[in-house]
Amino acid sequence: MTEMSISEARKALNSLSDRMSPSSPAVAITRRGKPVLAVINWDLYEAIVETLEVVADPEAMDMLRRSVAEVAGGRAIPESEVARELGL
Repeated sequence: MTEMSISEARKALNSLSDRMSPSSPAVAITRRGKPVLAVINWDLYEAIVETLEVVADPEAMDMLRRSVAEVAGGRAIPESEVARELGL
């Protein structure tokens, strides 16, 4: 993760997004050498919000846990079979 001071970030605000990449989608903003803010790209922000929504939904989490257990137990349906059944 890229790290910069608040004063550096202030000067570079217009180009902060240029410093981000898929492998480094955030910039840590520091004050006196300690991280105080994070600037993240929009795709990462949306992914985090979506994840928080799923985690906050008890029904969705129950389905996720059951799905993980099915995969771990070898009861997953191969993608090719699902696609064939859906006519894809």
